[in-house]
Amino acid sequence: MIKLPFAYAGLYLHICTTIPKMILVTGATGFLGAEVARQLAENGQPLRCTKRKTSIIPALLSSYKNIEWVDADMLDIFALEDALQGVTQVYHAAALVSLKQADKEPMIRTNIAGTGNLVNLCTDHGIRMVHVSSIAAIGNTKPGQLITENHHLDVATERDGYAISKLESEMEVWRGIAEGLNAVIVNPSLIIGPNAGTLGSGQLFETVRRGLKFYTDGGAGFVDVQDVAKCMIALMNSGISEQRYIISAENWSYKDITTATAKAFNIPPPSKLARPWMMKLAWRGAALASFITRKPPAIDKIAALSSIQTRNFDNSKIKAAIGIEFKPIVKSIQEICERLSK
Repeated sequence: MIKLPFAYAGLYLHICTTIPKMILVTGATGFLGAEVARQLAENGQPLRCTKRKTSIIPALLSSYKNIEWVDADMLDIFALEDALQGVTQVYHAAALVSLKQADKEPMIRTNIAGTGNLVNLCTDHGIRMVHVSSIAAIGNTKPGQLITENHHLDVATERDGYAISKLESEMEVWRGIAEGLNAVIVNPSLIIGPNAGTLGSGQLFETVRRGLKFYTDGGAGFVDVQDVAKCMIALMNSGISEQRYIISAENWSYKDITTATAKAFNIPPPSKLARPWMMKLAWRGAALASFITRKPPAIDKIAALSSIQTRNFDNSKIKAAIGIEFKPIVKSIQEICERLSK
C-alpha cells in the first residue's frame, strides 16, 4: 500500500471532501420542482434535472450553466438509473396531476410506480431522498382542531384520485425506509407564488382578477413556493430521516384569501356566499359541459366539496426541526398580483 506524506494526505482528504456532489431533481419543469432547482443552482450546486422529452425547460432555469437536463420518464427504470449515476441526493417532485375522471386510475398507477422505481434505485445505491407528498395524503381531524402529521388518510373511503396517488406514493417511500432508504417526506399545503402564472394555484388569483363574485365557506393552509423549497433543502442537509413534515405557513379562509387578492388588484372582493347546494350544481354543470366539449371540467366534484371544507394545519413540527420563518401569505399575495397585473 502506498503511503502519502502527511501534507499530501491532508490535501487529498481536503479534495475528496470538497468535491461537489451531484444532486438530482425530478419534476423540475413543474412549479415546485423548478423552484427547488433554482435555489440549488443559485447556490452553485452541480445539478441534474429530469424531464419528459416533450417538456419545456422553465424560463427561470434556462440561464443556469450548472444544470444538466436529462430525459427520463419515471416509469423508465433504465433511464432513471442512468440519471442517478454519481448522484448522492434526490429531490423527488415529479407527479402526474389530472382532474379528468378518465385519468384517475392511470394517474394512481403512474405516480405509485414511478415513486417505487426511484425508491428502489435510491435504496440500492445509498442515495438520500426528500419526497414531495401533499396535504392531500393527510387525514382530517375534529372541527376546530389543527391537522398534524399524525393524521392519516383513509384510502378505503377516499375518492380523490390525486390524494390516493400521493398517499400510496408516500407508502412506497415508507416501504423503502423500512428497507434501509435514507429519506424524509414533506406534505406541503396549497403552494402559491408568482411563477405559477395562471396555472394550478394561480387559477385562483387569475379568477379573482377577472371579477369573481362568489366566495366559498371553507379554508385551508397556504405556503409560498420559495418556503417549501427552502424547507426541502434544509431537511436534505440535516441529519433528519424517517419523518414527515407538514409545510404550511398560515391557515386562511377562502373568503379572506379572495378578499385580500381583490384588494391587491384594487377591485371589489367577492361578496356572495356560494352555498353547498350551489357548488353541487356547479360541478354537475361543469361535468355536463366537459362531456359536450370534451375539455377538462372547470370544477370537479372533489374540488367543489373541498372548497366548502375547512382544513387548518399545524406547522409546529417543521418550525421546530429547522427554525423556518415563513413568508407572510399577504406578501405572497401581493407578489402574485403584481406579476399577474403585468
